[in-house]
Amino acid sequence: MQFGKIVAAVGSLAVLMGMSAGASAQGSLNLYCANQEEWCRAVVAAFEKKTGIKVNMTRKSSGEWYAQVKAEASNPKGDVWWAGTGDPHLQAGEEGLLEPYKSPMLAELQDWAVRQAEQSGYKTVGVYAGALGFGYNTDQLKKKGLTELKCWSDLLDPKLKGEVQVADPNASGTSYTMLATMVQLMGEDKGFDYLKSMHKNVNQYTKSGAAPAKATALGETTVGITFMHDMVTEISRGAPIKVIAPCEGTGYEIGGMSLIKGARNMDNAKKWYDWVISVEAQTELVKAGSFQVQSNKNAPTHPLAPKLGEIKLINYDFKKYGSSAERQRLLSKWGKDVKALPN
Repeated sequence: MQFGKIVAAVGSLAVLMGMSAGASAQGSLNLYCANQEEWCRAVVAAFEKKTGIKVNMTRKSSGEWYAQVKAEASNPKGDVWWAGTGDPHLQAGEEGLLEPYKSPMLAELQDWAVRQAEQSGYKTVGVYAGALGFGYNTDQLKKKGLTELKCWSDLLDPKLKGEVQVADPNASGTSYTMLATMVQLMGEDKGFDYLKSMHKNVNQYTKSGAAPAKATALGETTVGITFMHDMVTEISRGAPIKVIAPCEGTGYEIGGMSLIKGARNMDNAKKWYDWVISVEAQTELVKAGSFQVQSNKNAPTHPLAPKLGEIKLINYDFKKYGSSAERQRLLSKWGKDVKALPN
């Protein structure tokens, strides 16, 4: 009887070891995610369940990932850089930090997503789109006796001193989009004049582009400048926020995804790349509360997502403002002419 138990136990152990070996045989993937944490985790869980590939995911803002990918160029640690504004992806591609890949899934994507791939020489691809705007905490606005905000110009009101929050464009792709938007919307001189004036009202330049949305939700700031879908995320959780598409017009992002040159797990990286632009994966994103417009033509859009067709969007020049030289020039000028100013 005892011998039989031992045999059974050994047999069970062998099965478990076999299962473990099978799972590990699928390998792993090192993912650099610039989406919201909960969206990153939801899609990673679905991918692991489908493929058996173990995903090591870290979340940072897109500007931070660009800096890290560049710093690691001689010894890459990551395999895929997923999400975040497309500008730093385009810059990384121009600098030879990314691996070209023409996915068989391209035929299923929106025209704007395919254009992103074509412009980059297939070094990055569009995964979603979202419009820039701002949101304000309705309770805080009422408490301070301020009138409804509708336009970018409203954020210069002296009554908003210390009440506006936005990310640092050196760290955040969201905020670089804001910087490039003002230059395209107003012209460079007037755009920088606007940013200098708004600086007097800024309480903090955050690292993450979504952080001002969370601060607005908590009442830590009255106004936050973000992509509109980040504000909608907080509204969906019950925050007293009104989200605004500025009356003058606004820019928008095409979120990017790229394979990192020299990736150690390139085969698994390509599996992730193809899967995450599929209907299946983008449906998972919407279920997880993603309020962007997804890049797959057949993917659903969340009913609360901002409607891009109803927003006054500028003709954003992704090629110019995603170029390494232009991006570095504008960031340097912003640091010298805007951030260095006293409040």
